Amino acid sequence: MHERADILVIGAGIAGSSAAAELAADASVILLEGESHPGYHATGRSAAFFAPAYGNSVVRGLTGVSEPFFRHPPPDFSETALLRPRDCLFIARPEQLPQLQSLQEENSALQWFSGEAAVQAQPLLSADYVAAALRDGHGGDLDVDAILQGYLRLLRRRGGRLLAREQVTALQRVAGCWQVQTERSSYRAPVVVNAAGAWVDSIAMLAGLAGVGISPMRRTAVLIDVPAGHDCSDWPMVVDVDEEFYFKPDAGQLLISPADETPSPACDAQPEELDVALAVDRFERATGVEVSRVNHRWAGLRSFAPDQTFVVGFDPRVPGFFWLAGQGGYGVQSAPAMAQLAASLITASAPASPFAGVMAYKEAVAPERLLD
Repeated sequence: MHERADILVIGAGIAGSSAAAELAADASVILLEGESHPGYHATGRSAAFFAPAYGNSVVRGLTGVSEPFFRHPPPDFSETALLRPRDCLFIARPEQLPQLQSLQEENSALQWFSGEAAVQAQPLLSADYVAAALRDGHGGDLDVDAILQGYLRLLRRRGGRLLAREQVTALQRVAGCWQVQTERSSYRAPVVVNAAGAWVDSIAMLAGLAGVGISPMRRTAVLIDVPAGHDCSDWPMVVDVDEEFYFKPDAGQLLISPADETPSPACDAQPEELDVALAVDRFERATGVEVSRVNHRWAGLRSFAPDQTFVVGFDPRVPGFFWLAGQGGYGVQSAPAMAQLAASLITASAPASPFAGVMAYKEAVAPERLLD
């Protein structure tokens, strides 16, 4: 016997969970997660920063549409704030000034800082290292767990179900419906949403489809102590303009990353010693601060389409197979808009009024662009 629903969503990271919650307003939805709990992979390992200047124009656009949701979430969505304001500084060495100027041309809201002003804003930076910076005053720390749990509560209130430890093993289109087999059960629905993160191309292959070229990339992060005598609570996030590294306050410590993008198979990513060493070295060169100990280290997979743009839409090769993929490092900050766009495309309905702007991006994110 197959459990039946109108829509099956595969993958309970932030993309799948938010889309499932929005879809449950108009349909019966089952959200399938292969791990023991939602958000186990990329979502739970996110640097958790809202950066509206981050990414290409489509990414920035959908992030911008998401911003009002984070600042003023719906009633009963979360008991805690989703976004805590924090500045972001994009810094440049002297030889990187052309890249900094190009970034400002793309984002006119970014404020030019001299090297001296950058050091005043982030006192750990070395005056000999930073030539100039751009300040983004619209960013902030995202509470990823509050966002994920808020969407999962919304899913339950609307009658949807989350089922964990349901690793998908087979998909087959039969009599106008998808039959989805897991290691323990089987399910049936006219529509399947492929939101499996690094595994989306594998899910497509189970359905008899070639993938769209989603590439998982490993990214490493470590936590270190804040230098003695400093209060980091209001420090900005610092990002190298070429994204060679970044660091930010994180729960009383400093999170540092070499911003690595190392191709990886879809897996439970683990940090490599070389990447940890790169994170420490690049932080030390930018600040002059010696790191004596790494308190914690981890890695996650950020999954990109070949053009670094989201993939959202029905696959034209077979009915009822919907892609929600390629979130890269932008999945959390764009989730509200992406969920609304996915729900609108699947149900052929208009998005909720605060999200009307998402429809301007439906062609740019359509999977057709990646198919031969």
